[in-house]
This record gives sequence, structure tokens and C-alpha cells, in this order.
Amino acid sequence: MIQLICLDVDGTLVGRSGEVPEEIWAATSRLLGLGVRLAICSGRPAFGKTRRYASRLDPDGWHVFQNGASVVHLPGGNTRSRPIAADVVRGLVERARVTGRPLELYGDATHAVELDVPRTRRHAELLGIPFVRRDLLTFNVPVVRAQWLLPHDEVDAVLAEPHEGLTLSHSLSPVMPDTSFLNVTPEGVDKGAAVRAVAEEYGVPLDRVMMVGDGANDVPVMRIVGVPVAMGNAEPAARDAARHHVGDVDRGGLLEALALAGTL
Repeated sequence: MIQLICLDVDGTLVGRSGEVPEEIWAATSRLLGLGVRLAICSGRPAFGKTRRYASRLDPDGWHVFQNGASVVHLPGGNTRSRPIAADVVRGLVERARVTGRPLELYGDATHAVELDVPRTRRHAELLGIPFVRRDLLTFNVPVVRAQWLLPHDEVDAVLAEPHEGLTLSHSLSPVMPDTSFLNVTPEGVDKGAAVRAVAEEYGVPLDRVMMVGDGANDVPVMRIVGVPVAMGNAEPAARDAARHHVGDVDRGGLLEALALAGTL
């Protein structure tokens, strides 16, 4: 019954260790052999460790990165991306400089950060890329996503600020438990719209799609697919949106979800 399984990364595919357990790869390989398509559906970018995860999960498939800002077909490199307007990007950079908040800018295949602090360095390590500091206003590629790296107690204040024409979504990572990731994409761009596009590429009805996730940014997908699954460590919004619930990421929850896919 399930023809496409979409997997969030942080808190779903990856737990506190920062790596994917080998038993997960064995389970996804079996499903791929049965003809089930598998797709990364993450806030992470389409490079570094996450690109390698996608290549191992389904090397010939479509994958969702950057909360839907980058929808990438791995073999051909085709993308479905809509950039943030240049004047909006400049406004975000100016706000970052005034407030001292770490801000990252992302293209489809590269990113930029100008604040050199422990939080930005740890995030580069999490992504599996070198830390390189650069002036954000010299980042001369189309910006498809921006991201604030915040202490948890600053999230509400940033959400209350004006972000006209933009969609903000909140996510967490067990690898950086002291950090809230506040993703900024063009209005209407989210994981839900991206998964809809991937399902259309495959000709798979949405009622035969499973989404496994743990964050508020997974909710737009959970609301449109037939089988929404929340991890045991999921945020309340994701738990409420899910139809099925499995264990914690560090206690085999994803294996439960993949086994569930084989029984539906």
C-alpha cells in the first residue's frame, strides 16, 4: 500500500549519535528492493552528510531539502527552487548584524555564514562541511533559504518580528540540543508543497505516502499524506498531526515506522 516513504533527518533518521544506525540502512534497502521509493525530507541542505544520506537511501530518486526550498533529483541534478527576493535577503542580513543573531544563507548547493561563534561552528560540523566565514552580502547565488540559529528562549521574539512574504518554520536537532533552528523560505514553500511535487513526479497518490518526522516543520506533510507517523521524541504539533506513533529516535522508533510501512 505504501509507495513512497519520506523521512525527516534530525530526530528521525539521526539521533544523538549524529549518525544513521546500520540497521536502518538494511531496512530501507529491503523496502527499496520491494519497489518502495524513499525520500529525505529535511530542513538540512542538499550537500554534506545529508546529500550522502539521500544517495544511500534512494540514489535514483527525488529528495526534499531545506524545508522544501530545494527539491532535488539526484541522478540529473534537476531542482525545483524558488529564491527569496534580494531585498528581503538584505533586510535579514541587516537585522542579523543589528541583533548579533547568527544567520545562515543557503543556495541549492552552497551556503554562507559570517558570524564565527560556537553555535555556527558546531552546525557546520553537524552538516559535515568545513566552517568558512564570509560576508553575507557577497553571497552571489540565489538564496532559497535563510536560517536563524537561536537559543530556545529567543524563538518567540523572532517569530513576532515582521517577515512579510516569508514562511518561518521551527526545527530541532538532538545533536545540538541547545539550539532552535528557525528556517526562512519564500511564502508557500514548505515540506508539504515539496512532498506533493515529489509524489507527482512518481505518480504516487498522497494517500499512499508515509511521512515520518518529529518537528513542527514536518506538520505540513503530515496533514496531506495518508500515513503520518510521529517519533516518540516528536514536538507536540507533530504528535497531534500524526495518525501513528512510534518510539524515540534513540530507541528504534524509525525501525518501528519502517516495519509499519511493510504491513499497511
